[in-house]
Amino acid sequence: MINSPLAIKCVAIDDEPWALELIRQYVDEFTELELLATFDDAIEGAAFLQENKVDALFLDINMPDLTGLELASQLVEPPMVIFTTAHKKFALEGFELNALDYLLKPIDLERFRRTVQKIKEYHQFRNPDSEAKPTSLYVRSEYRLVRVALGDIVYIEGLSDYIKIHLKSSPHPLLTLMTLKGILDELPESVFRRIHRSYIVAIDQVQSIQNRKVQMSNGIELPISQSYGDFVEVWGKS
Repeated sequence: MINSPLAIKCVAIDDEPWALELIRQYVDEFTELELLATFDDAIEGAAFLQENKVDALFLDINMPDLTGLELASQLVEPPMVIFTTAHKKFALEGFELNALDYLLKPIDLERFRRTVQKIKEYHQFRNPDSEAKPTSLYVRSEYRLVRVALGDIVYIEGLSDYIKIHLKSSPHPLLTLMTLKGILDELPESVFRRIHRSYIVAIDQVQSIQNRKVQMSNGIELPISQSYGDFVEVWGKS
């Protein structure tokens, strides 16, 4: 354990002492992490979380009195949740609660290492350096947290409460439960612009504009609505 204000602060909750000890040993392998506390009682752990700021939570699902799923659903401002369990059947429910990852017991160190990498990347995403320009964003798709490089995005299509992210690297778009306004708030305005109530485009992926339509680098034509007509001037200066 380390005591650094820059460390990613973690808590582990599990009713099995051996599982808590394993988490403690694994966390000690990574200087980026600081294990603030461990609890073998879910109710005590929940009380600690209400009073203390935590970045990441290793949380067993199958516990008496209060299950990990119940605990996670009660958190008002949840940290990054990593569910730990011996039962694969809980994976779907876990990801529906926006879990960052899911570790199957007995946890392998190399698998834990991959989880730590996710923790580090998502922590950086949530706490960006004010001087650093964002290069990626995170979205949930098919019960996974997916890192999307901004430079890979061609355009984004809105479908009511869902969006499709069309990528250079894949013929199949990423589908995620989110609104165009919601994702636009996470995108740099100098790189992405909304051109229609249903479309956001990467400015550098627009090949041409004619008759209020843009031709994208993947050959798709998209309309420019009248309310976003200033995009033509923006693109001309890019």
